[in-house]
Amino acid sequence: MLTRIWRSSKWELILIVLGSSLISTAIAAVGTFYAEAVLPPGDWRSAAAAAFVLVNIAIGYWAAQRIQRRIDALHFAIKQAVNGNLAVRIPEDSARSFAPVYRDFNEMAAKLEERLQLLQRMGEEQVMREAASNEAAVLEERKRLARDLHDTVSQQLFAIHVSASSLPKLLEINRERAEEVMRQLIEMSNSAQRQMRGLIAQLRPLELEGRSLREALEKWFPDYCRQNGLQGELRWDIDSPLSEAKEHQLFLIIQEAMANIVKHAEAQRVQLHATETERQYAVTLQDDGAGFRTDQVKAGSYGLTTMRERAQKLGGDTEIISKTGSGTRIRVTIPKYGNEERETHG
Repeated sequence: MLTRIWRSSKWELILIVLGSSLISTAIAAVGTFYAEAVLPPGDWRSAAAAAFVLVNIAIGYWAAQRIQRRIDALHFAIKQAVNGNLAVRIPEDSARSFAPVYRDFNEMAAKLEERLQLLQRMGEEQVMREAASNEAAVLEERKRLARDLHDTVSQQLFAIHVSASSLPKLLEINRERAEEVMRQLIEMSNSAQRQMRGLIAQLRPLELEGRSLREALEKWFPDYCRQNGLQGELRWDIDSPLSEAKEHQLFLIIQEAMANIVKHAEAQRVQLHATETERQYAVTLQDDGAGFRTDQVKAGSYGLTTMRERAQKLGGDTEIISKTGSGTRIRVTIPKYGNEERETHG
């Protein structure tokens, strides 16, 4: 019974206030007894009142700090859970009145972690089923390439054709303007060539065949950057083995992100960094291109939507940070649960 009363926050505060009053009264009484002998009546009364106030302030500060520490522990655990660390638990020992709250939080985090782990496992199984369906994958890739060709190379070739058709007459009328159009033609043809190389690179067989994700990126990433006039930097700081489904999805996300950089960013340099923490894997792509306003991106934009969907299949997320004139940062995070068992490649 006494334990239940002590664990109740209401009774805990009442006991602290009661104890504070008793201690303050006792100290004031002892101080008054000795002060009466050496101080005038008015002075010892002031001293007793000051002692009473100071003791109450000290005990109040101690009680507030005690409660604040428990609230801080709960706040920190909530922030950890929000950032993806669902393995966080709050020790219930000596939590007293906060023990039921801590227990409820721990149970909630455990259930969420279990469910998210199940979703990730289901997502991986779905990824492997989709990978086995070659016919559907080929059809989807054809649609995507047709869309990319129409949105980029086809339109640029049409613009080149129109400009080139007007050159003969323009040379007769205004030679200076004709030279400017020729410079634009050269720029447009170079851009179309880069984009066509990027599409051709995507048509090649998936580079993961027989390789780990790291080995595939070490071969594919520098080649892709060189073909498209980019200075690329690759950093790999993942030591844990990745499952085949995670490697497959991450590679497709990186390919999509790099294609977007080539088509839209007008970048000179791109950095690819793969890292891990105790609870998640993270892949970050940073370019120094033109950037864009994220609130003005069309809803359902094919490339960005595809990257998010691929990450979500594994219980992860994709964060895109961009600002006009300041480049773009894409960060993909995927939760990590226990030891990854990677299937044999090839």
